[in-house]
Order: sequence, then structure tokens, then C-alpha cells
Amino acid sequence: MQSFATFHPIVLFFYYMIVMTMTVFIMHPFVLILSIIGSLFFYAFLTPYKTIVRDLGFYILVFFLISVTNPIFVHKGETILFYLNDNPVTVEAFIYGFMIATMLVAVIFWSKSYSSIMTSDKFIYLFGKMIPKLSLIISMALRFIPRFKHQILKVNQTQKTLGIYTSNSITDRIMSGIRTFNSVVMWSMENAISQADAMKARGYGLKGRTNFSLFRWYSRDTITLAIMFCMFILVLYFNSRGALSFNYYPTLTVIDVSRINFFHFFVVFILFTLPSFIELKENLQWKYLKSKI
Repeated sequence: MQSFATFHPIVLFFYYMIVMTMTVFIMHPFVLILSIIGSLFFYAFLTPYKTIVRDLGFYILVFFLISVTNPIFVHKGETILFYLNDNPVTVEAFIYGFMIATMLVAVIFWSKSYSSIMTSDKFIYLFGKMIPKLSLIISMALRFIPRFKHQILKVNQTQKTLGIYTSNSITDRIMSGIRTFNSVVMWSMENAISQADAMKARGYGLKGRTNFSLFRWYSRDTITLAIMFCMFILVLYFNSRGALSFNYYPTLTVIDVSRINFFHFFVVFILFTLPSFIELKENLQWKYLKSKI
């Protein structure tokens, strides 16, 4: 059950723009750590357990590679740990690489939940009238990867059912992969042309054309959007005052742990974990109602 996905597309799109902007442009360690925590928690509500374990294994490796790569190639910083090929490896470079890896992995998991929440019909609903052609292309692109993977699996299973390339030899695997790839590429091109022709035949993008939509604006959308907007304004104000700024080079900024700073990061925490709290509330409410039956 995806409760956050039932909110109005404007609320969903605005939320993802907020968290993506904060994750990319605010490099404070606490903000990045809270971002990756919020993205992982929300992704856990949307994804089966086995998929989460598989994804985490891959992205932990990516995280480690990015963290280690930065201090090897970047030699800024005053706190030298050791020398590698006569080049200093510094604490500041290690921490900066760690934070860059945190930012990238957080953006990836926010993007994963975005692709699950913001479906193509929601995107076309938002931008179909303003930029009809571009919105159609973007919506097709967002759907392309999962459909492409599904079609590869179908073609591969069909080939095995027909007895084509069923052995485990390297030659058969390569030939099967090439044949599957060619088939799927042709399928994707034909599907894109067919979809574009179908939308054109329906008058998509023409002036004066009306659009049917199941999306309705409710009071909860107003409340949620107002809360997100107020918290985002607070974050921008905090950042303009330097409360969320952080320097990695040449020395690390000393983090001031005080009540006012605690309030700053509490606002950031609520903003990043808002969809997780919504999902948790709905799940607990659903289990409570089931227990009363």
C-alpha cells in the first residue's frame, strides 16, 4: 500500500524537487546523512525485501568506491594521514569523498522512489498543457527502463522455451544476448512510434483539447503542501544565515551542537522523513482497523 502516492501530483512533484535540491546543493554532513536515511526509509516502504537487499549490496559497493576514489585523486586538506606515490592522502579528502558518495546514493534512492510514485500519467497531467511534446517524451523515457528490462526477460524466456541457445556455453550466451538485444531495440522503436501516432490521433497537444483526470485536490493536499512549503522556506532561511553551510577544505568546519542548530536539523529531518511518516501512519491505521474486524 502506497499512501503517499495517493496525494495530488503537484504535492508529489513539489516534494521531490525540494528534497533533490537540498540533497544536491546543501553539502552539510548532517543534511546529507538525513537525506540518505529518509530516502532509504521511504524506499523500504515501497519495495519488496529481496529487492532492497539486492540494491543495498550493489550501492554499498558504489558508495565504497566513490569514498575511496576521492582521496586518491584529490590531495587538498591540512590533516595528512599518509603519502601515496609522494602524494598526500588527507582526512578532509576522505570525509569529502564520503559525503559525495552519500549525496549520490541518496539522489539515486530518491530517484527510485520518484519513478515508483510519479507515474507517467501524473507527469503528463502536470505538464501536458504547458509542454505537451516534451512531457510525452519524458514520460516515455521514465517508463522505458522498467519496460525494457521486462521485455528483455520475456524475449529471453521465449528463446529458451523454443530451445534456442539453451546451453551454458559462452558462445551461446553471447549469441543469445545479441539476439535478445536486437529484438528488444526493434520493439522499443516500434512501440515509441506507435505510442506517438496514437497520441497524435487522439489530438494530444492540440489547442482547446480537454483532458480527463482522476486526480482531485483535497484538504490533506493543502495541509501537506503548506507544511512542505513552510519548512522549505525555513531551510532556505537557515542556509542563507550560514547555519547549513560547511567547508571541507582546507580544514573541516567545526559543527556547533546547540539548541538552535538542533532545531535546524530537526526541520530538515521532518522534511526528509515526511513520506515515511505518512506511510507508517497509514500502515498502522490499516492494521488497527483490520484488528477490529
